[in-house]
Amino acid sequence: MTGDSGCSTMAEQHKQEKKLGDALKITAYVFSRGLLVCTALVNCVSWLLQNVTLGNFWQTTWLKFYNLFEGDEWTIFLLGAALVPALAFWGFNGILLVADVTGKPTFITRYRIQLGKNDPVDTKKLLQAIYTALVNQFLISLPMLVPMFHIMKWWGNTFSKELPTFQWFLVELSVFTVIEEILFYYTHRLVHHPVLYKHIHKKHHEWTAPIGVVSIYAHPVEHILSNTLPVMAGPMVMGSHIVSISAWFSIALVTTSISHCGYHLPFLPSPEFHDFHHLKFNQCYGVLGVLDYLHGTDSVFRQTKAFERHKVLLGLTPLSESIPEAPKKAE
Repeated sequence: MTGDSGCSTMAEQHKQEKKLGDALKITAYVFSRGLLVCTALVNCVSWLLQNVTLGNFWQTTWLKFYNLFEGDEWTIFLLGAALVPALAFWGFNGILLVADVTGKPTFITRYRIQLGKNDPVDTKKLLQAIYTALVNQFLISLPMLVPMFHIMKWWGNTFSKELPTFQWFLVELSVFTVIEEILFYYTHRLVHHPVLYKHIHKKHHEWTAPIGVVSIYAHPVEHILSNTLPVMAGPMVMGSHIVSISAWFSIALVTTSISHCGYHLPFLPSPEFHDFHHLKFNQCYGVLGVLDYLHGTDSVFRQTKAFERHKVLLGLTPLSESIPEAPKKAE
């Protein structure tokens, strides 16, 4: 029996090592592809700056903005870290809300993931979600910017008159993404613990078929722990410029809105992964999916049609049509 136990332990260890190796390969693949895309983008942007635009447009624009507010760092930080991301969030979700409430335009609604759900959305639930999202933004996220402001001032680079290079911003973006993935995955799993789920995370999961604004529909504790800190941590670690912070916060809010929107729209990141989490609760906790693969928390998802649809849609035919769910067996 001891020999069998030893063999079993070695087999399990080998299995974990293989899974870790596969996860690292996936990570390397994602980042290598991203690096190629970013390199091409950098070259294109550099060419445009040198051959199309007159002078350094962004640097000049930033200096005008900086001088407009006479270098008032708190006002600049508030506009960049709060107002611009909020406008990005509500601007994007405003379009989605029209589709959710009216069922039009069909160009959006035909890409619905969970067919027959939120068609149209329940008005009472929607108003509650909007109210909670606004409370979280103004009464939680906004006050959290105060300590962040002082941390960024301590770094000394956040309000520099010289903008970071586009190449450096891409490096920062990669670091931000990794930090967010790690912190979000583990804090998200934490609030799924039975002790915390009932009192905290259950609120977010009232929506088994989510919509965009639900991305920040959460208990205050969860909003701090899982929604805000993972996004704020990267810029604080890197001592980033306010322009980088503003861009990152906006990207993060729009991206999480896409993940929750309920529509698999053409040319946008796939929301199938997180939509499946809302449907099944105990799968797909992360953002990128690498930690889910490593921990085996995507095993059920990988056996579904949703996993086959989890890709960027490059055509106009909805994936729910090209890769439909298997017909249910008659009882």
